[in-house]
Amino acid sequence: MGYLDNSSITVDAILTKRGRELLARNDGSFNITQFALGDDEIDYSLFNENHPNGSQYSGEAIENMPLLEAFPDESNIMIHKLITLPRGTSKLPIISANVSKITLTIGSSYTLSPTTMNLNGLVNQSETSGYSATIADRRLLASFQSAGGGTSATQRPYTSVAVSETILGSSFNLTAINSTSLFGTNTKLLTTITIEGRDSGARVTVPLEISKEVIANKATRGETGITLR
Repeated sequence: MGYLDNSSITVDAILTKRGRELLARNDGSFNITQFALGDDEIDYSLFNENHPNGSQYSGEAIENMPLLEAFPDESNIMIHKLITLPRGTSKLPIISANVSKITLTIGSSYTLSPTTMNLNGLVNQSETSGYSATIADRRLLASFQSAGGGTSATQRPYTSVAVSETILGSSFNLTAINSTSLFGTNTKLLTTITIEGRDSGARVTVPLEISKEVIANKATRGETGITLR
């Protein structure tokens, strides 16, 4: 990681981690269809309307801020993506996953159905173009499928390294692994699922916990999440 030279205009574009995975497959699945811009490094509180040198210098501190080189770690970069909304918009779209945490035991399933608030003036709706769902560690799911979009295959071959996977759809069906080989001495495994609206650009990240313990088959719903046992 390094800083860009802000004495000149530089466009630093790289592939995402997911893009690199598709490129490495060399099977024709790699195809650039979208790009995103972000302003993670910008501190807008530095905008000084009362700059002693006049209003043309109000943004001087912001313009001189150092910018990081692009790097493919979705947990530390492009957290704040730039989006385009109609003029006069007073509320930003917000994605609701309708659950704050998902906990599955081995072999159990759950359907994630996101909705978007404040999109086109509506309180709560599904986006026309659907959503993308990215799981940070694909090894933890035996099946990761979507409705209304692309569908991933069943469980990938075992790998010692966590590999992400992204699918598109309006809702997403998750089925936990049915084996304890990844657990080792751990009683649970943790990862995240990031949902992003393909129309709004809004996104939310939901923690996913896979528990090694097998209990009676029932589902309980609480304020902090959903536990399938």
